[in-house]
Amino acid sequence: MKEIVASLSELDKVVTYLENTLPLHAIVFLRGDLAAGKTTLTQAIAKSKGIDSEVTSPTFSLQQCYLSEKGENLYHYDLYRLDHESFMQMGLFEEFEKEGWHMVEWGSDTLKAFLEGVGYNVATIDIEPHNNARNYRIHV
Repeated sequence: MKEIVASLSELDKVVTYLENTLPLHAIVFLRGDLAAGKTTLTQAIAKSKGIDSEVTSPTFSLQQCYLSEKGENLYHYDLYRLDHESFMQMGLFEEFEKEGWHMVEWGSDTLKAFLEGVGYNVATIDIEPHNNARNYRIHV
């Protein structure tokens, strides 16, 4: 586990660590309370990948896809109101086959265990407020 404390202006420390640690195809579970900074971290990752699109939380669409000119695609999911069974029935599982990083907000432990069980690279980032910054605990 790697722990990084970073303010908003220091998010590049977290992004650089992820770029140096994660494979080109990975699923990352983002955990934290409302307004912890899950989407903000995803925005910083998108920027580092050369994605110019506005990155917003996929709260109502469940998934946003961002395609980079560098070929480093980013997929962003918000599964807040979706349990594991519903996720599977909707066919969203197949989306994880697409090359790139898949950032999952509010993913269940059941989904994470399933993905690991079928051989996906799954990381978890726990985000908590820390003074005027955030504490990022990264489990790869």
